[in-house]
Amino acid sequence: MKILNILSTIALAALLFACTSHPSVPNGAQKEARLPKIYPDYTDVTIPSNICPLNFAVQEGAAEVVARFSYPGGEQTYGKGSNVLIDESEWKDILAASKGKSITVDVFANINGSWKQFNSFKINVAEEEIDQYISYRLIQPSYVAYESLTISQRDLTSFEEKVIYNNMSVSTEEMGQCINCHSYQNYKTDHMLFHMRQAHGGTMIVNDGKLTKVDLKTDETISAGVYPAWHPTKNFIAFSTNKTGQSFHTKDLAKIEVQDTESDLILYDVDKNEVSIISELDDELEVFPTWSPDGKKLYFCSAHFEYHNDSIAKETEMINRFKEVKYDLYCADFNPDTKQFSNMEKIYCASDTAINKSATLPRVSPDGRYLLFAIAEFGCFHVWHNDADIMLLDLKTKEVKALDNVNSNRSESYPTWSSNGRWIMVDSRRDDGNYTRPYIAYFDKNGKTHKAFELPQKDPNFYTFFVRSYNRPEFMIEEVKVSPKEFTSKALEEPIKAKYVK
Repeated sequence: MKILNILSTIALAALLFACTSHPSVPNGAQKEARLPKIYPDYTDVTIPSNICPLNFAVQEGAAEVVARFSYPGGEQTYGKGSNVLIDESEWKDILAASKGKSITVDVFANINGSWKQFNSFKINVAEEEIDQYISYRLIQPSYVAYESLTISQRDLTSFEEKVIYNNMSVSTEEMGQCINCHSYQNYKTDHMLFHMRQAHGGTMIVNDGKLTKVDLKTDETISAGVYPAWHPTKNFIAFSTNKTGQSFHTKDLAKIEVQDTESDLILYDVDKNEVSIISELDDELEVFPTWSPDGKKLYFCSAHFEYHNDSIAKETEMINRFKEVKYDLYCADFNPDTKQFSNMEKIYCASDTAINKSATLPRVSPDGRYLLFAIAEFGCFHVWHNDADIMLLDLKTKEVKALDNVNSNRSESYPTWSSNGRWIMVDSRRDDGNYTRPYIAYFDKNGKTHKAFELPQKDPNFYTFFVRSYNRPEFMIEEVKVSPKEFTSKALEEPIKAKYVK
């Protein structure tokens, strides 16, 4: 036992030494007049003052690297093989000292026995913090079938990730379950929801901490609620109802397309368990509702599409004409006391011949000044479109501009705001074109967007081997309090049928 205790003490001491030791900066390193190749790319980014460490890999074929972090009042060095792994407690001290200022990073790499020093780069630390949590669906890129899915939450101040709900807790070989479209009221989790489809289908709704399972499909509506938006002050949820399908192309470079053959907007009164129709206009495909922060306006997308051929199914005609489907941005006034909508107007005509695009996924900033949306050549499922970019509409000046510091030559979709309006998060496929990853960008008080950076991971090579996509990332200011076990138990119950009212 004494020997075991001694060995344990030695092992613990070695571990602590490995965690707290710091490599020396090499002398006489040869200067390289360029930035180092690092992944993820954290060069010259602006980060929150409470973000987890920005660990990165140096992709220079080096056997050994050293990164020197110089910050107000001190400096620190890190390096382990070709990776730069930052101590979490020391990183918090570095951020605290650098708040509102910047960190200078110098990278040294031992390449074929010779040390090289690359140009310095800055990591700017904003005054503003970011919401502590985000949540997302993790899904394999399986287009026809699916197996294991989770909705998970991540602590942005650390690397901790927890499962909110796992579909495999109720899925069987005979019938699988799909989950998605999680939503929160004002970034809090006492009022939240997510959908379950196929096996044990229904909408899981947490209302003031109490969990229920609801069937939102009525005889008067196209489907159950699909894309949700929880009203900021009332227990109302706006949904789109959709008949959604996917098609696969042999000639087009984009091999998959997802489209709605029909879609409307509905309002669900959570307390009364009542569904009413917001908009069901003929030849209009309404989708992606979102509220203004005061709850007095509802923004959404709609595409005008007329079916011409009665001899074939709508799905077939939609597939034949899928590139004609182009969405515009709309808003309508809303009276929370009467639940009445009025003064519907088009606020951005992306389908206009001068633009000839399709605008989807609108999200309004917490101050009500700006609206983010995704734009691409056609359609509503921009996550599959390499030309999809994120745009910013100034609701005061009506100016529209592309967010060049956020966009890439791959798909960008699902934009969202942090609760303080200073951070933007988007789903991007810029890494490899196959998997969506969350990217975060600083949006300063002057309305300028700064260079986006990838969600940090403890292992900087994590994304290289992680074969799942992050879908619909959402900010939260607190963790989900309902346990996965509670969600699973409720999922196995029969849903409560919602009532339709005019």
